[in-house]
Amino acid sequence: MTEAPKSPARYDDLRALFLNCTLKPSGVASHTERLIDVAAAVMRSNGVEVESVRPVDLDLAPGVQPDMTAHGFARDDWPALSRKVMAADILVLCTPIWLGEESSVCRRVIERLYSESGNLNDRGQYAYYGRVGGCLVTGNEDGIKHCAMTVLYALQHLGYTIPPQADAGWIGEAGPGPSYGDEGAGYDNDFTQRNTTFMAWNLMHLARLLRDAGGIPAHGNQRDRWDAGCRFDHPNPEYR
Repeated sequence: MTEAPKSPARYDDLRALFLNCTLKPSGVASHTERLIDVAAAVMRSNGVEVESVRPVDLDLAPGVQPDMTAHGFARDDWPALSRKVMAADILVLCTPIWLGEESSVCRRVIERLYSESGNLNDRGQYAYYGRVGGCLVTGNEDGIKHCAMTVLYALQHLGYTIPPQADAGWIGEAGPGPSYGDEGAGYDNDFTQRNTTFMAWNLMHLARLLRDAGGIPAHGNQRDRWDAGCRFDHPNPEYR
């Protein structure tokens, strides 16, 4: 039996947060959670502190402000969840497919992430700089790449860094049928298991690189300094 290669770095100072955007509350079996378990096991085996949260358990008010209780809602659990997000080096948005799209819970989470994106870190960059993002998708209809495209675009737009192969998923046959983990469905699918493993490792690798480098270099991307030596004016004076 070939001995597994030694990990190229330590990862035991990293934190990962999986947001399982299932429509099912905790206590009800989630197919998406079963795929999360694969990636989470890779990370935990390398010392990463991993937490999985189901946002559907929380009262996340709709809106794009950091605390919607200041905008007419009686309750908003986003501020507490946001603290978990900001404490994590790795954020993985995980969603089932419904009608070809990510779940409504996933869209709500993306909107609330957006509400914090204008905040700055201590280097004058947008708050999510220096963190890495990925996504997992499950379902029994086509749409993994479509959902991953939407989720990963949103994360990078907000400031997350996306490594190679940052998405993975599983779908069964079109129409009614077993979902991931039902009677072992998908567990023997090398494509899904391999891509999920690759995603977990690439998230850890990039998080390690960013942590060791102190994040993304703070030059040319600081909101309050872009006009002081970093601004590029159009070379044609007519368009300045």
